Amino acid sequence: MREIIFDTETTGLDAREDRIIELGCIELVNRFATGRTFHHYINPQGRAINVEAQAVHGIGADDLVGKPVFGDLAEEFLTFIDGAKLVAHNAGFDIGFINAEFARLGHPPVSPERVVDTLALARRKHPMGPNSLDALCRRYGIDNGRRTKHGALLDSELLAEVYIELIGGKQAALILDSIALPAADGENIAVAEIVVSARPSPLPARLTEVERAAHAKMVESLGEKALWARLDQS
Repeated sequence: MREIIFDTETTGLDAREDRIIELGCIELVNRFATGRTFHHYINPQGRAINVEAQAVHGIGADDLVGKPVFGDLAEEFLTFIDGAKLVAHNAGFDIGFINAEFARLGHPPVSPERVVDTLALARRKHPMGPNSLDALCRRYGIDNGRRTKHGALLDSELLAEVYIELIGGKQAALILDSIALPAADGENIAVAEIVVSARPSPLPARLTEVERAAHAKMVESLGEKALWARLDQS
């Protein structure tokens, strides 16, 4: 199973007008990081960076001079994510920006069925919160000391660790499939499911005939209304 943990930094909050200026992704296979990444700073093509957004991610216009535009990276990005589930924190925001960039290029959007929102997973698992990335790192003992500013690749690396904890921690490698649960807004959210296969042959009985006879005699002495009598008949 292949998954891509991803994050974006943007010029602002409005996907219709603002642009992606950093895109970071890391690859998981069977819930283990492979070391493959996709990371680029992106020229916003003249779109100014909102002051509040820059305070969060620390990326200024000078940092993006000479960087590629999204259209130059689109095919490489599509190749990197091909066939994989996409995992993000507050995924609606990030995938909204990616689909807005694709729309400007005339490319089909990423289907919501491919997207896993770790914020939705966290709210289900920890309904009392808080469920920000920093709060989840603290909850799970993940070192986020390097995160003085938001950064797409670093945040993806931290989110990968958080995601593994959200779906079962160190046992995540045993998870083989996923199911979709309806969210409050009507969209499906992928949630991990553990698939346990049946034994090829039943285990041999450990009771001897003497023990079986003693048990039957004990149950008979309890009377017709005894719980054991009902269980033995089922």
